[in-house]
Order: sequence, then C-alpha cells, then structure tokens
Amino acid sequence: MLHHCAGLRGIIAPLVPDGMRCKVEVVERGDYVGREIVRYDGEGRPIQALVTTRDDGMDCAVLAPLAAVGRAW
Repeated sequence: MLHHCAGLRGIIAPLVPDGMRCKVEVVERGDYVGREIVRYDGEGRPIQALVTTRDDGMDCAVLAPLAAVGRAW
C-alpha cells in the first residue's frame, strides 16, 4: 500500500506498518531533465527512486521517466 508521505516531501511511498523498523530513502535524479515527464517531490526536485531497507531485505521502486514522442520532420 502506498501513501503521500509528508516526511518525504509529498512523494508517494510505501506505507510502513506501525512498529516495523525500516528506512525509506528518496534517491534524487542526478542527470539533466530535458522534456521528459518525471516525478518531482514537494520542493521541485526530480526523483529517481525510492529505497526501503528493512532487517530482512530491501525494496527499490524506480521511477522511470515517460518518453514523449514528437514529429522529427
């Protein structure tokens, strides 16, 4: 289940059950954003991925940009 997390500047993040020890990190996009459609946080930073680390493993949600197709001629 996902929710808009105020602690992660409004990013849609996994809902962590009460009492579960884990760390949820936002990975900011480090390269240039041209005309791609990307996800931004509440402060206007482009987001690349969310990493959730627990005692029993790790999950990663990659937010891939959407391609925009236009005429080349």
